[in-house]
Amino acid sequence: MPNKSYSVLDEKLKHIQTVCSIADILGWDEQVNLPEKSVDQRQEQKVVMTRLMQEAITEPELNDLLVDLENDSSLDEAQQVVVKDFRITYDRRTKLPLEFLEEKTIAQTEAYHAWVAARKASDFQAFAPHISKQVELSKRMAEYFGWGDRPYDLMIDLHDPGMDAETIDCLFTELKKELAPLVSRILDSDVKANADILKGFPIPQQKEFLEQVTRALGFDYSRGRIDISPHPFCSGNGADIRMTTRFKEDIPLESLFGAIHESGHGMYEQGLPKDQLHTALGSAAGMGVHESQSRLWENQVSRSQSFWNFFEPKFRETFHDQLKEVSSDDLYLAINSVDRTPIRVDSDEVTYNLHIIIRFEIEQKLFSGELSVSELSEYWNTQYNELLGVEPKDAAEGVLQDVHWSYGAFGYFPSYCLGNMLAAQLWYAALDALPGLELDFEKGDFSRLLNWLRENVHQHGKTYYLKELSEKATGQPLSSKALIKYLKDRYLPLYT
Repeated sequence: MPNKSYSVLDEKLKHIQTVCSIADILGWDEQVNLPEKSVDQRQEQKVVMTRLMQEAITEPELNDLLVDLENDSSLDEAQQVVVKDFRITYDRRTKLPLEFLEEKTIAQTEAYHAWVAARKASDFQAFAPHISKQVELSKRMAEYFGWGDRPYDLMIDLHDPGMDAETIDCLFTELKKELAPLVSRILDSDVKANADILKGFPIPQQKEFLEQVTRALGFDYSRGRIDISPHPFCSGNGADIRMTTRFKEDIPLESLFGAIHESGHGMYEQGLPKDQLHTALGSAAGMGVHESQSRLWENQVSRSQSFWNFFEPKFRETFHDQLKEVSSDDLYLAINSVDRTPIRVDSDEVTYNLHIIIRFEIEQKLFSGELSVSELSEYWNTQYNELLGVEPKDAAEGVLQDVHWSYGAFGYFPSYCLGNMLAAQLWYAALDALPGLELDFEKGDFSRLLNWLRENVHQHGKTYYLKELSEKATGQPLSSKALIKYLKDRYLPLYT
């Protein structure tokens, strides 16, 4: 006989998820469709949704249900996961005054649109006060939660439960030690990719091709869509996935790999248990795991020779005039070009993690007070010069390039690098478990890999967090070893 208290909790969680999903759609629409002069009304709508979410999540009866269930020894393991996870959510949300949440919602809306304008004008000073406000709000939230002495650890924990700055610093130090000489070795090679051979790719055909690719990989367009935004993102859950990319005629691979990246997020969401999307069992395990899915499809799969053995003829058919003078070898080298660039989303997967390490170190200094917002742009440029040997030409190419800080998503950037580590471990585990996997890719069949990820990652929802999931899915603790091996396996043969 079903536990009555659990059944009541389950229904209330469905209501919470419905309210939150409406807020997600408003956020997606704001970045994709919202008319320029409609921001004020959207801000009011989002404040109302913030109130509704807070009311739904902090309803007093929920605590009574949680207490009852926490003392019920008849719950199975899955139900215990749901109760434990929502207890964390409930306790945290009840500590936040509604006035604070409304202030935070308004500040995020203002900051996002200020970022769009500042990035377009390359005007850091116009956006700087909004960064200061987001840091202040984050620190106040940490005080409410009892994390006032380590606010940056809270921001990390919000994205990757169980992780903290010290743990990440150890992982990144290990990675940086191996990665820096590898980057130098590749960049010093006499072999040079020529990305300039990919010019003048009409946007309608780019869109058609990337939809063909992402559909073949396994993204279900009957439960999702892709649009255009200033910064690519993926939102929603398995019932309704909203992805975006952005297009440039002379950088066609940006839109393609951006769409594949977001499709990786989307396929993860679509692989979560459909009947549990309102509970921890149907929720992502954290952003490091999420990024492992997007980065695996973007890099290990879609930059592979076997992938392009299948898709190159279709790519050439779509862009015949643009590629008629480009050899297969030059095309594949351009796809796997390694070079210094100040733009994270344009960077190759060899140097990409250095972009993340810079952001991680900057965020730590912002929260510790070692770095002021007024010093941020100059410090950013110095770090890029020292670590990557390139200096942004302006703020748009530098500190203003990413959207994350506009909505206070401090602690998110490390998830990309953690995701790269897990992606490499998952890749080698999948190759061991699925003999002939890359031969599948040459036939345009990606189903075995997707099904393996469904079984080893997606189906678990939030049952396991990043470190535990790494052990369970790959048999190895999370580390940089597999990532370094993968980068050497993929790139040294191309650049020696």
